Parts: sequence; structure tokens; C-alpha cells
Amino acid sequence: MEVFKAMGKMDHEQVVFYREPSIGYLGIIAIHDTTLGPALGGTRFWKYGSEEEALVDVLRLSLGMTYKAAVAGLNLGGGKSVIIGDPDTPRREMIFRAHGRAVETLKGRYITAEDVGTSVEDMDYVHMETDHVVGIAGRSGDPSPVTAYGTYRGMKACALEKYGDDSLKGRAVAVQGVGHVGYYLCENLAAEGAKLIVTDISQDKVARTVEDFGAEGVKPDEIYGVDADIFAPCALGAIVNSKTIPQLKCDIIAGAANNQLATEEDGKAVQERGILYAPDYVINAGGLINVYSELADWSTDRSKRKAGEIYQTLLEVFELAREEKLTTGEAADRIADRRIDRVGQLHKSRIS
Repeated sequence: MEVFKAMGKMDHEQVVFYREPSIGYLGIIAIHDTTLGPALGGTRFWKYGSEEEALVDVLRLSLGMTYKAAVAGLNLGGGKSVIIGDPDTPRREMIFRAHGRAVETLKGRYITAEDVGTSVEDMDYVHMETDHVVGIAGRSGDPSPVTAYGTYRGMKACALEKYGDDSLKGRAVAVQGVGHVGYYLCENLAAEGAKLIVTDISQDKVARTVEDFGAEGVKPDEIYGVDADIFAPCALGAIVNSKTIPQLKCDIIAGAANNQLATEEDGKAVQERGILYAPDYVINAGGLINVYSELADWSTDRSKRKAGEIYQTLLEVFELAREEKLTTGEAADRIADRRIDRVGQLHKSRIS
């Protein structure tokens, strides 16, 4: 892959590669845009099929973080990092301390946090080498509950848009992935009386959700074709694609996973089928809000209230999409770009 060409395609500012062969550490940090503030985004630890796959992932994820922060009204830019390796390894301290040293080289341009394959404990190791990390023990901690709450509130906004009533009582919700965020989302949904259909690659997680919330468990490949009002992707990205879209039997796609659409064309295909799509970086911004609270010195209650505002933000996205005849993803991008451009112009202006 031509790295500079890939960076230019999404207009990234900086991509840095790191290695520490003595401990098997291979990391990539991507900074997309710092117009609004330092780039913040979690560290993903994953067994990628290739280095090119890891690079594509970190570029897409960091772009999403820029838009996520912009739409959420936070003074942050977008960044992300990936570590290539086995996320189930028990030998974590040296890997994450090496990653902390990598983050430190950027001198605050990039701030990291936990993500898929990493934990609060891993961020504590990162913190041994740099202060440019959030979501560590004793501070905001695990962002999953706030992410789930924001997703739940966003789901209610989708219901209002689609059905004219934001109640989820009796609505069938198919949740793909019941790890941290997916589990807490199910907790919120069950409390309102939604009917849950769940899946995960871990049968233990499915069994736990079935037992705790009375959910129905299905095999991973079956989740796309179940009859449901709402499909909630809460695992990895690119799962709404040319193969899965024809299988969907839902009115709404609203979940916590990043980069749910495999391509922009898939967003159009979903809309053509009459399915309302909640842009992922809008509805799942609760996690970013949660870790931003450390930088802004917000209380947990204030973070949760801010995540609750995702409800109104999505209604604004849907309104713009209707008015301008855009997909909901295009409308969200336009709102994000507008804020970035306005702040950028403000910084360039000569205000005395």
C-alpha cells in the first residue's frame, strides 16, 4: 500500500509506525485532524491479517474520531492507534508500556484510551510511560456504560423518527456483540421492556445476556436475518455490506460499533431499502464523552447528561438528511465538517 496516498485520501495529518522487536510490539498511531484540539482516540489490540489491514483500520477509525468529536461538540481532534498482535496474550505490561512510550513521542498531539482488545488495566500500563492517556483506573474508568447509554438514547431518537414514538417497549432489538458496550446496552433496553435477540462469537457472553435479561440467543451468522425492529451492531465494523444488507429484516440500524458501513454505497443501499441508519460515530459518541470528562473535569452525571444529548443530535441529522435529500451518513459528515471549518476559520481570523 502507498502510505502517503492512503493518508491523502482521508486527509490525515500524521501516521507514525513503531516497533519494539524484543517484546513483539508493532504499533501504528494515526492523527487525522487537530483543528478542534488534540487528537483523542483509543488503542485497538487486534490480530490483523496483514499490516495493510491494520493501516486501513487505523486510518478509518481516526477519521471517525474527528467527526465523532466534532458532532458531539467536543474540543478534540481525531486520532487512533492499533497494536498488531494477539489480544488474548497474558504478557501485557511490556507491550503497553512500549505503546505508552510511542504515545509520549507525540508530546500531547495524540491522547489514547481503551478500545477493542484493551482494558482499563492496559491503560494503567500506558500511563506508566505517558500522561497522554485517559480512561485509567480511578478516573473516568470503563467508558462502556456511558457509550451504551448514549446508544440507547440514540436508538430512542431513531424510533421517534421512524415510528413517531420513541418508546422501545415491546420493540425487537437484535444486538450483535454483547461484550462490554453491548451488554450494558441490553441492560438499558431490557429495563424499558424491549425484546432482545443477541449474538456474539463468545457463547459465554451470549449465555450471560440470555440469563440476565431474558434475551433470545442466536448463532453469529443468523443475526442479520432475524425479524427485528432494530439491528444494533456492537462488535467490529464493516458488517453492513453487500452480503448482509439483503438479509436484513429491520426498520432501523442503530448500534455502538465503529465503521459499520463497509462503503459509502452501502449507506445508500440501506436508505433505498427504507432502513433508517444512525451514523455510528454520532450514536456511539458516549465513550468519547466519557473519557473527555477527564480532560474537562466533568462529573460522571454530567458525562451521562452529555451522552443523552445524542438523542437531539440524531434528530438534527435526520432533519438535514430529509431537507437536503442526503443519506444520514452524508448529513452527519456535513454537520461535522461545518463545525471544523468554522472553528478553523475562527483560529485564522484576527480577533483582538
